[in-house]
Amino acid sequence: MSKVVLIFKGMLFLFVVACTTKKQSESSGKQPIKPNILFIVADDLGYSDLSCMGSKYYETPNIDAIAKNGMLFTNGYSGSQVCSPSRATLMTGQFTARHGITDWIGAPEAEAWRSKKRFSKMLPARYNHHINKKITTLPQAFKNGGYSTFFAGKWHLGNKRFYPEDYGFDINIGGYHRGGPSGGYFDPYKNPKLKNRQKGENLSMRLARETSNFIKNSKEKPFLAYLSFYAVHGPIQTSKEKWKKYRDKAEKMGVPDKGFEDGYFLPMRKYQDNPVYAGLVASMDAAVGLVLNTLKENGLDKNTIVIFTSDNGGVTSGDNYSTNCLPLKGGKGYQWEGGIRIPFIVDVPWIVQKNKKSDVPVVGSDFYPTLLELAGLPKQESSHKDGKSIVSVLKGGRLKERPLYWHYPHYGNQGGRPVSIIRKGKWKLIHYWEDGHNELYNLSEDIHEDKDLSNINIDRTKDMANQLINWLKEVDAQYPTKDPLYNSEKEKEAIYQKKQRMFTFHEKLRKDMLSKEWKPNNTWWGSNTVD
Repeated sequence: MSKVVLIFKGMLFLFVVACTTKKQSESSGKQPIKPNILFIVADDLGYSDLSCMGSKYYETPNIDAIAKNGMLFTNGYSGSQVCSPSRATLMTGQFTARHGITDWIGAPEAEAWRSKKRFSKMLPARYNHHINKKITTLPQAFKNGGYSTFFAGKWHLGNKRFYPEDYGFDINIGGYHRGGPSGGYFDPYKNPKLKNRQKGENLSMRLARETSNFIKNSKEKPFLAYLSFYAVHGPIQTSKEKWKKYRDKAEKMGVPDKGFEDGYFLPMRKYQDNPVYAGLVASMDAAVGLVLNTLKENGLDKNTIVIFTSDNGGVTSGDNYSTNCLPLKGGKGYQWEGGIRIPFIVDVPWIVQKNKKSDVPVVGSDFYPTLLELAGLPKQESSHKDGKSIVSVLKGGRLKERPLYWHYPHYGNQGGRPVSIIRKGKWKLIHYWEDGHNELYNLSEDIHEDKDLSNINIDRTKDMANQLINWLKEVDAQYPTKDPLYNSEKEKEAIYQKKQRMFTFHEKLRKDMLSKEWKPNNTWWGSNTVD
């Protein structure tokens, strides 16, 4: 082969690379052939924990900007009321009863539940402890389609051999089997997948910086960057400066004497007035802003799809009793809307839907087929069996009415009970496995689920319950079983004693956190050295 031909081929190669880089870096307002994807998932962030979702206390300008540029879904749902199941739904496009991860991985199941000494009526169902590798996951589909794939943050979908890198992510920073930040929100992190770098560094900002570095180095090839924050999961922590800002704000807004009300198993927080949690939300929002700025500075903001969502509702009860999800009832772990309705925001720059809202019911399983369609990649119908593409909705259309299903055959740390749920249109039916009764709510008129209509709309209740049970049978769902050792008196006493302890402890902690003299320890969790 002559030198002239070799030189020509070399020049042609450089020209192709230059054009590819130019396509990635510039925006024409038209849909790119292979758009980039920034998929952001918060942990335990409630429906009303964002300014754009109605909070008057938390401040989230960067996340709000995603909603302003795209579409906010007011009927957006997670796959479950707890984390691992809903995260598996994001990865697979399947409802929980189908993929089989129905509780957070590590929760006691079957007879092991007795160790919790709740003396419950039922023994929770067994569940899968990782995603079945026969399923083509979201990152695998994109990797097969020529994308670079990156993961940072919380995984909680299996132990070794079942980490992000085992399911299609080229890079994994910070993702392993734990569901919370082992070392808290400041370096040292105590995370085998995240090297300590500078004492006092903020975890959310570190994950954002790692994501930004990946984006900067990925201009020549389309990418899927999956930023999965540990925030705002407990233990909640923030800096002294952010605590003071939100302590003062709570005081200005007015602090009621009592901060908790009675729940079924545990007390529930009545207000958004936790300054530590507010600071944690603010840090996460700042981290989101850092990554969005990286996209803009590198000319990638116009050809990158940005998604922001949460894995389940906010923690009103249990864990750190962090927030309140009004106007919704309940929160994380519960069968009510506060447990499963979440922030659900999609920005597709070339689809002109600025500052739009949609009331179409959508769910976490829908992201998978939606992103495939937007990227022009083949459907994975044997995998994302329950998800539906919502591209038509992003363009201003509607979806054909369909049933949405949730299956949680467990007792939650927050007070939830074994239930299965179906939503169809404006109607929501909850089936309680302890005694088999059903509740029916009209969500368009009763978003707080105060009026059970099952005894009024008898035919609808029967039809929806049958549809739910038949679907569960179809997907071979696992169920809780009656505990032969059940003792109702022991259960009542256990619930009473736990509630009394928690009322006393958390009312005191709330007042302490809102005191001008409060500090958690001598170093503010080691947060004074680095932002």
